[in-house]
Amino acid sequence: MPKSVAEIAAYVAGEVIGDSQTVITGLASLESVRAGELVYAETERHLAHALASAATTVLVGPGIVAEGKVSIRVQNPKLAFARLLEWFEPEPRVAEGIHATAIIHPSVQLGENVAVGPYTVIEANVRLGKNCQIGAGCYLGPGVTLGDDCVLFPRVTIYRNVEIGARVRIHAGAVIGSDGFGYVFAQEKYWKFPQRGTVRLGDDVELGANVTIDRGALDATIIGHGCKLDNLVHVAHNVTIGEHTVIAAQTGISGSCTVGNYVLAGGQVGIADHCHIEDHAVLGAQAGIPTGKRIRRGQTVWGTPARPLAEFKKQYAYFARLAELAERLQALEKKIGTSRKLA
Repeated sequence: MPKSVAEIAAYVAGEVIGDSQTVITGLASLESVRAGELVYAETERHLAHALASAATTVLVGPGIVAEGKVSIRVQNPKLAFARLLEWFEPEPRVAEGIHATAIIHPSVQLGENVAVGPYTVIEANVRLGKNCQIGAGCYLGPGVTLGDDCVLFPRVTIYRNVEIGARVRIHAGAVIGSDGFGYVFAQEKYWKFPQRGTVRLGDDVELGANVTIDRGALDATIIGHGCKLDNLVHVAHNVTIGEHTVIAAQTGISGSCTVGNYVLAGGQVGIADHCHIEDHAVLGAQAGIPTGKRIRRGQTVWGTPARPLAEFKKQYAYFARLAELAERLQALEKKIGTSRKLA
């Protein structure tokens, strides 16, 4: 539905520069914007692109002037744009009502306005908070609890006794609470170590498609409030992740690791068992963290084995010149009569 610039500015607590009665028909990217639409500009480069585009209105940061365009000044243009996108185009619900094909045990406690999609199975003693949406083909094992306003997209599997906070979003194919990879070698074979713990997810967690989180062996695997895990992330048993940590796709965290608050992990990071990643650390893409390693608070590391970024860059510069350095060494050895062939 079209909205005036005045309405939009009021919604995001922004300041209008220009005609506040200008009508906005929608939101768009800088690449596809048309007349009547709104874009946001975070940087000078983005601003130049926005000013040259067909956009009618631009969200800008404090003190920025968008010459020739109606603008709305806000503290954080990207955040304001995200809020507006939810307002203009609310996300479709994954389920409406209780579908006739859903199998729900009589002991299940359903909060107000819960929706359950087709062919979902909800086992005994499950508790769902108000406004939860459970997509088609999900499975919720015995004793699972979900807080208010959770969304489970289709085919999510949650094993027994898992505890999930409020406003949690779990995307298709995720598996929460499967057995940890625990075995004891004896008598020439591997014996399974029973996995009898659980998983606890805090409030405002989002898990991408096909995320897997193993239950603790005896205690709990814990994902703190506000954590965001990308597609195909694996969290092993007994791991504890602090609050507001972000982990990119294909990262694997081995058993009994602790990961602090506000940690950033790039794609394909591998963390071996019993590691300690302290608050605000940054793990560069494909970093390999060896068993028992501690990454200090605020440290940025990269490479395998992971090391401080400045050290990695210095070493990488030498690695890139190895062929040249080998030739120089051979020439020097030849001069002093100790030449030998280098592989």
